Amino acid sequence: MSYATTDLSDAHPEAQTCDPVFSDFGGRTTFFGPIKTLKVFEDNAQVRATLETPGENRVLVVDGGGSTRCALFGGNLGVLAVKNAWAGVVVYGLIRDSGEISQQAFGLKALGKHPRKSEKGLHSAQADRVVKFAGATFTPGAWLYADADGIVVSDKPIHA
Repeated sequence: MSYATTDLSDAHPEAQTCDPVFSDFGGRTTFFGPIKTLKVFEDNAQVRATLETPGENRVLVVDGGGSTRCALFGGNLGVLAVKNAWAGVVVYGLIRDSGEISQQAFGLKALGKHPRKSEKGLHSAQADRVVKFAGATFTPGAWLYADADGIVVSDKPIHA
């Protein structure tokens, strides 16, 4: 099932919408699910570790601080996202391997692309904390709905 963010936004004006800063990169442009959060900076080791766990149709929200110096997500991580049933990923940062990722059956939104990979072990990561970017607040367990028109965030499911 899919739900149009336009319809959800109209029916639930209390829901948050993200600033229009993201582009679609995954093989699916429409995805939704409960949110799991990570806060990282130019180090994607925890992104990989998280995607290696069962996704249970959740959406991984990665606050990468908006860094434009390296990619936090690539094709190998896309394989893990599909294999472990993550509905989608939103990266407040950059991705690489965009051609490969466009063929993978999951949703991915990010700020853009960069060929440089992230470093490993440089920075600590924080999981399951409230993160804020793109004009929205992402709370673990809240719901995220994404499609070609944007992202809607709600404290509770609004698709029923």
